[in-house]
Amino acid sequence: MNICIVTHNVLKGDGQGRVNYEIVNELLEQGHNVALYATKIAPEFERHPRIEYVHIAVQGWPTRLLKNQIFALVSSLKLMKRKKNYDLIVMNGYIAWLRSDINNVHFVHSAWQNSTAHPYRLQKGWKGRYQMLFTKINAFLERGAFQRSGLLIPVSQKVQQEIEQIPEVNKPIQVILNGADLQSFSPAPVKKKELRRMFELPESVILAMFAGDIKSPRKNLDSVLKAMPQNPDLHLAVAGALEGSPYPEMARELGLNERVHFLGFQKDVAALMKCADCFVFPSRYEACSLVVMEALASGLPVITTEASGVGEVIAGDGGSGKAGFVLKDPEDLKQLAQSLLVLTEDEQLREQMGQAAREAVQPYDWKKVAKRYVALYEQVHRQKEKQRGAVYEYSSST
Repeated sequence: MNICIVTHNVLKGDGQGRVNYEIVNELLEQGHNVALYATKIAPEFERHPRIEYVHIAVQGWPTRLLKNQIFALVSSLKLMKRKKNYDLIVMNGYIAWLRSDINNVHFVHSAWQNSTAHPYRLQKGWKGRYQMLFTKINAFLERGAFQRSGLLIPVSQKVQQEIEQIPEVNKPIQVILNGADLQSFSPAPVKKKELRRMFELPESVILAMFAGDIKSPRKNLDSVLKAMPQNPDLHLAVAGALEGSPYPEMARELGLNERVHFLGFQKDVAALMKCADCFVFPSRYEACSLVVMEALASGLPVITTEASGVGEVIAGDGGSGKAGFVLKDPEDLKQLAQSLLVLTEDEQLREQMGQAAREAVQPYDWKKVAKRYVALYEQVHRQKEKQRGAVYEYSSST
């Protein structure tokens, strides 16, 4: 097949970009040709003989909102001239104005605009208003993108439910969850002390870990810090860029200076996870959190929320599952503090949940996830060939 993928980035270090990076690798391995309409792609793809790279330049345009519109316009114009060369066209949310056979859905703006964690509800002034304008415009545009697609592939059941709540969109849906690198992210060796020394972390304490954006309240580090005083034996390692973050000051105000370790941005998150005893990520809104999948792959018991999009992996039942705890309400400080306390005090439970975490994520190795995408792409292509000459629409019964 000749497959066209339209997306902003195809890079390992980017959430949506990582999904497409793995898909492209698998397509190439199975002998397909790939056209990438993107702004940035991995260097190894730029030189690949079976990749057509159509660069969409957006540098220099002010604001992300305007950059996205320029990308959509330019990619649509370029794709119109070449679309007959491709067997399948794959979009990623609202990314262009043309019809697509498949749309990989990584985020739903119409759901995000209703979230209590949206910046509009937390930031006063023009910044909050700009963020809501950005979200509303994208919510309107993504509805059109979904309607112009033959098949939608959301990255979690949560995202599927969010799509189904859009009245104008009635398209076939096939969920494929995000994955994890099970080789890089793996359970810690017996000796954690040496690893902790690398990060200047205390060697003989129970250590929870948090990783993500610590500039905004969306990831909910504030609730973790507020729960810490009730658990005096627990330490917390925080990985995330510190510039502009209010949380170091919050930790000082709560008297947590000695127990909360702000490490700044970390490239080697896999090594850092090997230092931890558990992972806490009570996010207020995600699609399908990659960092939680990586924590599970590292064999860490996880405390997260239904809003993180990965509760189905942890197999939550009544708020707790075999691989950790899934909180229904990100604002439930009592349940969060209790979950942290249980993991701090019960070493046997941590070990059991850690083993269950690794087992739970086994089906989501990136290679397996990419194979599911490619198998579905090939199925869509076969159906499209059968319907050639008619208006294409995916049918799950085939």
